[in-house]
Amino acid sequence: MADHKAIIIDGRAIAQVIRSEIAEEVRQLSYNYSKVPGLAIVVVGNGKDSQNYVELKRSACEEVGIKPFEIDLSQHVSEVDLIAKVHELNANPHIHGLHIQLPLPEHINEEKILGAISIEKDVDGFHPLNIGKLAMTGKDPHFLPCTPKGCIELLLRSGVTITGKKAVVVGLNNILGLPYLFSQQNFIGLPISLLLLKAGAIVTFVHSDTPDPKSIIREADIVIAAAGQTNMVKGSWIKAGAAVIDVGTNIVDDPSSELGYMVVGDVDFEEACNVAGWITPVPGGVGPITFAMLLKNTLDGAKRVIECARR
Repeated sequence: MADHKAIIIDGRAIAQVIRSEIAEEVRQLSYNYSKVPGLAIVVVGNGKDSQNYVELKRSACEEVGIKPFEIDLSQHVSEVDLIAKVHELNANPHIHGLHIQLPLPEHINEEKILGAISIEKDVDGFHPLNIGKLAMTGKDPHFLPCTPKGCIELLLRSGVTITGKKAVVVGLNNILGLPYLFSQQNFIGLPISLLLLKAGAIVTFVHSDTPDPKSIIREADIVIAAAGQTNMVKGSWIKAGAAVIDVGTNIVDDPSSELGYMVVGDVDFEEACNVAGWITPVPGGVGPITFAMLLKNTLDGAKRVIECARR
């Protein structure tokens, strides 16, 4: 295995292919029905990080032909006023997706705000009814959460077999596991585990109370790392040939960098490359595909509205 190197799953390249597919579908909608998808992006406060993310999302929308609606609200907006704004956007027929930039200020209950979004416009897939339907046999949510949906997309588009394989989700939270519903890191573990189950995988969870996590992870054909711990998963923890999706985004000091820091994942990338069959880099893996899934969900929301209007 000394000369072995994992196949790098290029999230940027895959996301660009998906964006091109979305752009073509948007052109067809515009040509056939004179309608384009609309995405409302709601930002509370003017934090630099949030504004940077919004700029990326606006540019991504414009690239594929989706119309962005930017709503900038004061850091001090009341919960009541924010909910009223959400209801206003729910009622706007030109908006097919509603994205709330998280986290929200401490005085606002995120669960209430996310629950106020119409299930038909919940393109982040955070609404309790969408999460609930995902967990039910024979029920399909209107939308899947973007990061878990993107993880599955990365696996499938890289030729990784999911059916019948052992998958381990490391670091449960709700954007990807179980505790902490409606916090910024959350919406991953439970949805990704359910998606893996629906795809036919045998799924195991590893969390902070799991004894000997190394031995469990070493049995996995697919590893989804979302623990929020820098380089937690070592190369020696990974089964030879396994597919590794690293959802972690951890900031570490790097004096050699112009910014003074670098972003790394939950998996020791250099070590894992010598063992894994496939691996996502950080950055450049899961992040770009998450943006692409937000656009895809918005497109799907618009198509659903157009189809209903034609009946």
